[in-house]
Amino acid sequence: MALLTVHHWSDLEAGMGELRRIARQRIVVLTFDPDINHRFWLLDEYLSEATAFDDTRAVAVDRLVSLLGGARVEAVPVPHDCTNGFLAAFWRRPEAYLDPRVRAGISLFAQTSDDVIQPGLTRLADDLSSGRWHRRHADLLDREALDVGYRLLVADV
Repeated sequence: MALLTVHHWSDLEAGMGELRRIARQRIVVLTFDPDINHRFWLLDEYLSEATAFDDTRAVAVDRLVSLLGGARVEAVPVPHDCTNGFLAAFWRRPEAYLDPRVRAGISLFAQTSDDVIQPGLTRLADDLSSGRWHRRHADLLDREALDVGYRLLVADV
């Protein structure tokens, strides 16, 4: 099992090969589809420069499926009250991204310089205080879950 980690591996092929070598019945990988994930409002509207860094690490789902020798791919919508703390866990609670403790648990923030992150966070804070964010994203406020690109890959071996 690999949970939101493959984009951090220095040798993806070796890591996936090791999963295949040691698995007895099934391999499960939770990852994200960068094409969908990077359209997430936080990245698209506020942290587009950080997304460029993320692009250097992101792994296409099709590539992972190929390295696994085939896999079933399932969308994993994020519930509005998710408490895990990964990047899009707070999609309906935007003020959480202004909390340094929340950001400390999210690799994009931890691995991107403040010079890149801070302007977007300042814009987010301004949009929240002015009500702009809520007007622009009113459609999100009644949703129970959102597909922001997280994908579960399941390969039976």
